[in-house]
Amino acid sequence: MIENYEQPKKIVISDTLELIRYYPYYRRTLPWYQDLTLCKQVDNIDHPYDLDRLKRMYTYLSKKGECYYIKYKDGNTWHLVGDISLCNGAVSIVIAPEFQNRHIGRSAITGICRRAKEIGLSCLDAEIYAFNTQSRRAFEAVGFREIAPEQFRLAL
Repeated sequence: MIENYEQPKKIVISDTLELIRYYPYYRRTLPWYQDLTLCKQVDNIDHPYDLDRLKRMYTYLSKKGECYYIKYKDGNTWHLVGDISLCNGAVSIVIAPEFQNRHIGRSAITGICRRAKEIGLSCLDAEIYAFNTQSRRAFEAVGFREIAPEQFRLAL
């Protein structure tokens, strides 16, 4: 929760992409965080999340900022494909491995940047590990620039 701002239930990005306010749905999200490649990309760890760690993460993000699921329409079917959060002036994102490389992340980042601007933030930060070239490209495509090793910023 961001002080003095009510988090919207939904942010429509396009006809095929929406951000949906976080609600507990661990059956869908836990498999993302049990993928070892994804855990390395996001947290630079070599072990999967367990349910307790996942719950703590979502609780923290939703209490200290805004956390959303990324909902993507593939053909005629909607899927939850990841999550994105805006917390303490920083954005973080996870896209399920099977939905990566479709520019979903770039579009979701653009949407959360619009939200950050709406609530009055002047810039957004992101921490991206040097080896995570996929995320670096996505954030740079939206306009983020590296300001220090593994630290990126976008002026809004």
